[in-house]
Amino acid sequence: MPSPAPTLLAVAVGGMAGTGLRLAFDLAFPHGDAEFPIETLLVNLVGTFALGWLAGGLWTRPTTPTWLKAGLGPGLIGSFTTLSAVMASLLVLTREGEAWLGALYLLVSVAGGLLLAALGLKLGSRLAHRPMPHEVGDAGSTL
Repeated sequence: MPSPAPTLLAVAVGGMAGTGLRLAFDLAFPHGDAEFPIETLLVNLVGTFALGWLAGGLWTRPTTPTWLKAGLGPGLIGSFTTLSAVMASLLVLTREGEAWLGALYLLVSVAGGLLLAALGLKLGSRLAHRPMPHEVGDAGSTL
């Protein structure tokens, strides 16, 4: 049985990177308690697209190592996106008397997340059916 150490390390490194990206979004798009939580929405929509893209593409390749899947999925994207932040934003908006804004936020989060996850799956699937390059050229382009 292979050692779980590379997978655990990949999740830890991905988690640190995802948390840093999340903080960057929070700082770039601040909002007050009674305002639309744009940064949480953007983070979750970007995250659902990225996860769909990975699941439909890179993860379907038999040569993709388990540690990479774990580092990118639960590690990077898991720490970048948070359902708990969505729920907290909904509760705060409701408490602030902005239930209609909370309902809109929930609708856009769910519908947008599903749409972008489906788009990511489709694009990732297209990527998975392209041959992998054997070496990286000088320009750094691999796809």
